Amino acid sequence: MKTAVVIARTLLGIIFVVFGLNGFLQFLPQPEMPQAAVAFFGGLAASGFMLPTLFATQLVGGALLLLGMVPLGVVILAPVIVHIVEFHVFLAPAGLPLAIVVAALAMFLAWTHRPAYRPLFAASLAPSALMGTPEQSAPARPRA
Repeated sequence: MKTAVVIARTLLGIIFVVFGLNGFLQFLPQPEMPQAAVAFFGGLAASGFMLPTLFATQLVGGALLLLGMVPLGVVILAPVIVHIVEFHVFLAPAGLPLAIVVAALAMFLAWTHRPAYRPLFAASLAPSALMGTPEQSAPARPRA
């Protein structure tokens, strides 16, 4: 199982580092996309900040996976992966097989690291319960 985790995190990390870098350096050729997909990317580019944010997120998340910080890398990449799958389902179906592989790798890594995510789903105490009431947190005063 350890070997499968290392392979999955390395593969997913390389995918996101390469595509994140490609967003900044454009070293991979762009495939033909349907008009709706071109319009979508045009809108992201027109914002001036969305595509750089997306590519930086991919780069950081991929690097974290390659460095072994899998739970954090998967948390950072999860929203990106959801949108990649949605993009290919609704706008550019030709890329759906790779999107499914990416999503499956991420789900596998999340599953194998599920103890790290357990606190995210636990009921939390109110901040006052963690710090105590003002009377409890104040230093004791001597009585006269």
